[in-house]
Amino acid sequence: MKTINTLIAAAILSSLSFASFAAVEVQSTPAGQQEVGTIAASAGTNLGSLEDKLAAKADEMGAKSFRITSVAGPNNLHGTAVIYK
Repeated sequence: MKTINTLIAAAILSSLSFASFAAVEVQSTPAGQQEVGTIAASAGTNLGSLEDKLAAKADEMGAKSFRITSVAGPNNLHGTAVIYK
């Protein structure tokens, strides 16, 4: 029983720490952060999947936040975003 409680506590703590490092989508330049580059991604026709791909790329680049600057395409969406640290 003690092992199960330990595993549950570890799972909860690991999920909380992962969420605290995820890049956040913003609508304008965040105060105290600087633009450090741009990223691009392509997805199907679903805007949500494009946002997820851009968020994953922002995380890979170590960004704290990102702002989507363009989305285009009728059948295969392509988007760009500015990343901030």
